[in-house]
Parts: sequence; C-alpha cells; structure tokens
Amino acid sequence: MADLIVKGGRIIDPANGRNEVADIRFADGKVAAVGSDLARESADIIDARGLLVVPGLIDLHTHVYWGGTSLGVDAAEIARRSGTTTFVDAGSAGPGNFHGFRRHVIEPSPVRIVPFLNVSYPGIFAFSPSVMVGECTDLRLIDPRECVRVIEVNRDVIVGVKVRVGRTAGGMSGVAPLDIALEVAEETGLPVMAHLDHPPPSRLEVLSRLRRGDVITHCFRPFPNAPVHGDGRIREEVSAARERGVVFDIGHGGGSFGFRTAEGMLAAGFLPDVISSDVHTMSVNGPAFNQLVTMSKFLALGMELEAVIRAGTVGPATALGRDDLGHLAPGAIGDASLLELRQGEFKYRDVLGETRHGTSQLEASFLVVGGRRWYPLPS
Repeated sequence: MADLIVKGGRIIDPANGRNEVADIRFADGKVAAVGSDLARESADIIDARGLLVVPGLIDLHTHVYWGGTSLGVDAAEIARRSGTTTFVDAGSAGPGNFHGFRRHVIEPSPVRIVPFLNVSYPGIFAFSPSVMVGECTDLRLIDPRECVRVIEVNRDVIVGVKVRVGRTAGGMSGVAPLDIALEVAEETGLPVMAHLDHPPPSRLEVLSRLRRGDVITHCFRPFPNAPVHGDGRIREEVSAARERGVVFDIGHGGGSFGFRTAEGMLAAGFLPDVISSDVHTMSVNGPAFNQLVTMSKFLALGMELEAVIRAGTVGPATALGRDDLGHLAPGAIGDASLLELRQGEFKYRDVLGETRHGTSQLEASFLVVGGRRWYPLPS
C-alpha cells in the first residue's frame, strides 16, 4: 500500500494541542509523521491547501443497521457528506438480531462501525412515521442473561449497553429498563448509553443512576426532561452528574435538540462532551441531517471551532476508551476528515422548528480511512 501524504492543510488536532498548517504522512494504515514539507516518492498526494484537516470524525450516536431495522441508514453513503470515519451505532440491534448486524453490516462496511448493544432483545424494531413501538414498553423483551451472552461472544466489537427510557421508548416501564441495563453493564464492565425522552421517568431518576463513563445522550433536549429550568438555570442533578464523570452527548436526532436549551447550557459554560447527530431515517433529511450539520449548529451558537472539533473527535474517542482514535499523533489509526469551512449565510433548525442563523458551515471534501484516500477516490 503506497503512503499517503496530505499536504498544506490546517491541522486541528485538539488532543495534541495542534492548530497549524502542516503535512501528514500515512503509512501502513496509521499516522506516520506530521511536519513541514513531508515528501516521499510514489506516495499518493492530497493537496489540502485551504482545508481543515482533523482526526477522522466519530459520530457517537447513529443508527446504521441498514436493511435490518426500520430506522437504519447506510453508513458509507452518509460518510461521504458527514465527514465521518467512525459510526457508533446506538443500540439498533439487540441480542436477538445482533449476529445479523455484525455479519451483514459491520464486517463488510468500508467505514468503521462500533456498536452498543440494545438491552431489549429485538433492538429498535418499530421506528417509523407510521409504526412507533418502543422496545422497552414490555419488560418481557429484556433478558439480562441474553445481553451478557451476546456481549461475551462479541467482545471484540461491542463497546457498551444502550437503553431507551421515557414515554415513547418505554411506555410505563419507567426507570426499570435502565436498572436492568446497568446490571448488565456492571456484569460485563461496559458503559451504558441512556436515551431519555418524555417522562416517565424523570431526568433526576435517570441521571442519579448513571456512573462515571456512562453516557447520557440527547443531553440538550427541549422541555420536558430538559437539563435546564425555564429560566435557564442548570438543574442540580445535571451538574452533579458531570462532577461524577457522566458523559454528556448531544444525540440531535429528530426530537432531541433544542436551541433554547443549548443556549442556556452554553451560557452557563456547560459545553457538551460529545456532539453527535443521531442520524436515522427520520432525521437524515432534517433536522439533524448529519454530523457536520450538527457540529455547524454549535458554531452558529458561538462555540469555538476547536471546541467543536474536540467534541467530534477526541471527546467521543475518550468516551469509547479508544486512545488509537480521535487524534493525529504518529501511531494513531490513519483516519482523517478534510473539511471546508464555508462562509456565507446559513439557516439551521432544531427539533421544534425554531431557527438560528450562522455565518459558517463545515462540509466534507476528502476522507482518509485506514491510511488510504477513501472519498473521493483518486481519478
């Protein structure tokens, strides 16, 4: 495999404190060197002048069990416009269908797919505009022993346990599915990712149970179960959870991100640990669209570019416990996203239909996956 050199781009690598124009050489699937005027005979060259070169973006909340679930989208197709090299599937599959997800989607995927296992046996099985049945509405669908069995067989790929609670996902099951998920997580030594929609349960009930390293997704959702009071003050249980080491992930999706909530949180200095899209069939055409649009919304809200990049690279890598991802130091996995920061007038919409305007938008130009130019392919 020929070396690849990305020349002259503005490298933003928050994990290593790098924000400068430089070259990167990739060899044997990894980052080989970062510096000025790197050259090597027969290397593939990407001219990155005028582009941002960042660690391969990691979208911590996606649904990419395409063809196996009603909400799944095609990761490779989305990657081309989202600039994403690692898709973390947030519990599309459960113990009953994970083997199909692995064989038919994860293993042949040209981009990395890292899955959380849904605590519910069938996974998210009925999620569409016409049929919406939460997988945790019937506790008979949750068998902790089956979860542990499937995790142990798939230790090399499963990174955590996903649970969805709330009126939509869990009906009147309340917090019980989360308690079961936490028991599975403790048995297997993995983190939990918790979704929360309308009560019951309350945000207090959910956040008070989460441990260091667990993920609360949809963390900037609008009322009800918003993390802020009506006057913009952050709720005590939210601050306590951050102090305890809970990871706060955006998980935009079709119903879980509100500008007013985000403005209150950012004004209080409460930045998300992770920005993710929650892209699926009901959010891919708006309002989330993809990872880069979601990140661009935070630029419009006044978050600094480097902080936004951090929340899409080293932030999710840390949440996954992957020190080989999310940065561009020599020896790291050779993934990079080459982005254009377009200037102009851009209109953004949240899940309530409220809009904000921004003057910049991130767009994908090239993707490097495993040390190779993946998109667009060389002519």
